[in-house]
Amino acid sequence: MCKLSNKIFALICFTLFFFSVTEGYAQNKNDLEKKKKNLQKEINYTNKLLKEARKNKDHSLDELLNLKSKINARTDLISAMNSEVKLINRAVVKGAEDILLAEEELARLKKEYAKIIYYAYKHRSTYDKMMFVFASDDINQAYKRVKYIQQYSEYRKSQAKEIVRTQISLKEKISELESVKQEKAVLVSLEEQETEKLAIEKTEQEGIVKSLQGKEQELKSKLAKKEAAARKLQKAIQRIIEAEIRKAREEAKKNGSTSKGFPMTPEAIKLSNSFASNKGKLPWPVIQGVITAQFGKHPHPVLPNITINNNGIDISTTKGSKARAIFGGEVSSVAIIPGEGKVVMVRHGEYLSVYSYMSDVYVKKGDQITTKQDLGMLINDGGKSKAQIHLEIWKGMTKLNPKYWIFRK
Repeated sequence: MCKLSNKIFALICFTLFFFSVTEGYAQNKNDLEKKKKNLQKEINYTNKLLKEARKNKDHSLDELLNLKSKINARTDLISAMNSEVKLINRAVVKGAEDILLAEEELARLKKEYAKIIYYAYKHRSTYDKMMFVFASDDINQAYKRVKYIQQYSEYRKSQAKEIVRTQISLKEKISELESVKQEKAVLVSLEEQETEKLAIEKTEQEGIVKSLQGKEQELKSKLAKKEAAARKLQKAIQRIIEAEIRKAREEAKKNGSTSKGFPMTPEAIKLSNSFASNKGKLPWPVIQGVITAQFGKHPHPVLPNITINNNGIDISTTKGSKARAIFGGEVSSVAIIPGEGKVVMVRHGEYLSVYSYMSDVYVKKGDQITTKQDLGMLINDGGKSKAQIHLEIWKGMTKLNPKYWIFRK
């Protein structure tokens, strides 16, 4: 009885382990499939932007940035595929181990069943069974022997059923393993195709860079204008923040508080905490787009020994797109910055989101807005087929990387 209990306990432990591993594999695989799907959507959308950009025969910096974004997405896609191949490899090894265990279990069951059949054959007559019962010392022992014969018969039947079940399970495991191997073969083939595309795109990128290097003066002139516009925007943001802090401190002083920093009302604190708790889950400032300029300092994609400092991120999108709020709040300011177009700043408690490159604005200072509310129409610069939005996020006087705040696709 003790041996049987130990076997049952071991079987339960193995079953729980098997299902936990299987569930973990399925969850990881689903996550990778979702990531691959999103990356492929990003690549397809970037292809759309590139197709429009290439209607102009002259290579442009915008085309290079879109291609660079596409290469990054393709690299991430290959990495996700590689992770999935590794996951499948582990599943293949696990499947092979399960098959081996099932084969060993089947061999053990058949061996035990053979002994049962041999014993049953030797004591097959009803006379032998009756004599076994009648030879009992008392009625209690006779009863136990009858129960033993019944239980032995049931055990023999259950062993036969267990062999059938194990054989079916073994066939299923072999079939599953073959299916996983086929899936791996398809995935490896797709990964090779993506790697070939990546090599082509990198060669194309080198060609565009070489072409643009002949326009060094033009690029430097555009960069100087962009940096001047960025400085004007930063000064405007700082003035707005300083004015808001000053106003908030005056209000706090009237109420008998001498709070430093950025004094906030209970409502503002609640809004600020809500904004912070949604880090990584905020919607994009456009319905669809790709990040073409990252936050912070990084080398210029063409000009050597020149570093770009971006206070936010730039997102390329299609012509006719609108800017939308990443979170609810109050419009702090609507301004016009040469080189940045119309700019909308939205206060979310201690946080401030800034949206640039708009030709038309639908809101005004003091308006209460909601998440995803349209703020304005993005500039269609010189009849180009694409538009762009510049997004910044500030906490007090500190610039934050918007990439880590909006939803990661």
